[in-house]
Amino acid sequence: MSTAAHRRPSTALRAAPGRHDRATSGRAAAQALALAFLATDWARPALLEAGAATFGRRPRWLGPLVTAVLRAYREPPADRPRELAGFIAARLPATVPQRIVLRRAVPTRTVRMRWDTPRLDDLAALAEFLGVEGDRLDWYADRREINRKTGTERLRHYRYTWRPNRLIEAPKPRLRALQRRLLDEVLGRVPVHPAAHGFVPGRSVHTFAAPHAGKAVVVRLDLAAYFTSVSVSRVYGLFRAMGYPEPVAHALAALCTTASPADVLRGHPEAFALRAPHLPQGAPTSPALANLCTYRLDRRLAGLAAAFGVTYTRYADDLAFSGDLGPAETGRLIGLVTALAAAEGFRVNPAKTRVRGRGDRQRLAGLVVNTQPAPPRDEYDRLRAILHNAARDGLAAANRDGHPDFAAHLAGRIAWVGHGRPARAAKLRELYSAAVGTEW
Repeated sequence: MSTAAHRRPSTALRAAPGRHDRATSGRAAAQALALAFLATDWARPALLEAGAATFGRRPRWLGPLVTAVLRAYREPPADRPRELAGFIAARLPATVPQRIVLRRAVPTRTVRMRWDTPRLDDLAALAEFLGVEGDRLDWYADRREINRKTGTERLRHYRYTWRPNRLIEAPKPRLRALQRRLLDEVLGRVPVHPAAHGFVPGRSVHTFAAPHAGKAVVVRLDLAAYFTSVSVSRVYGLFRAMGYPEPVAHALAALCTTASPADVLRGHPEAFALRAPHLPQGAPTSPALANLCTYRLDRRLAGLAAAFGVTYTRYADDLAFSGDLGPAETGRLIGLVTALAAAEGFRVNPAKTRVRGRGDRQRLAGLVVNTQPAPPRDEYDRLRAILHNAARDGLAAANRDGHPDFAAHLAGRIAWVGHGRPARAAKLRELYSAAVGTEW
């Protein structure tokens, strides 16, 4: 055996002969060969020796197989043993009667990291990074699908609340803490597309809407069931693209997705898609993952916008285009956006598509953009009336919706309505100070 095989941490297990070994499936043979190849030097003599040791003899097809492997992989794919096994399986003879006499257990390792994210070579490294034991990692990743199948609330990782037309799936504190760490130390280090403005530090609804201010035509489209449309396979592909080995990427994807239990979905036939693993609306990782998984769509839509000579931005599931567009061009743009979204696994909701000219109220994410982004005038007037009543009759009398901290609620609304409008903000702060009895 080569010296490289001794350098890498691997375990050789002598397989006991039996009926199953004598009729080894192609998949089992491919998996055994993949691990044998990854445990030795990435050179033809060593791979031939490792393959022969796997079966106790050298089959005639081993030489051509090794040649094909070396042509396809210039470097050992230590981060993707399943991919290598699949490549080998596709090139094995129809029947592989050879008995496997030697199996190896080879830990995966990271080959290349694209961004400044933590290096996690295997599941043990992931468990250590998250500060959990290996069996707890399996539990939180829900490998046995307990969260989906159990009817016992305490065994579930999520709490479920139905809102109009959507299900809020909020992770319980321990899983939420793990997801928060992944968000802060892994996902937060991966850049999003410049057109994405939702849930991105330093960007907001104002930066989303500002590029469309004063444009002749503003087109807004909505991506239906945005989080649900991001499948676990897409999340897995993202983590693989980041450089994580296959087992680590699978575990990370499982930690960040969920399949909704059948009893939670009962009575909501429109939510059938939630039975498959998806991004839960309520997990701290979901917005960042959705943005990253929409990167390719953003890139394609930005290219489309450039071809039309218009501007494109996105805030979560809201797509906005603006510029000088005639009716025919607008219709063609909408059709192409719809087609590109479908090609990327998303669906445009035609009922929410809006086209507004200069003579209309051009509104994006709650902001009117006919001149400069700002909340509608009637929203300012309503807030001023509430503050006036609060100053005259007291906070309790003005709190008709029963907000638990009405003063904080009013302060938040003032910050929203007064953003970019100093005169409005000053008037509202004056009324607020009179209502709460303290200076702003």
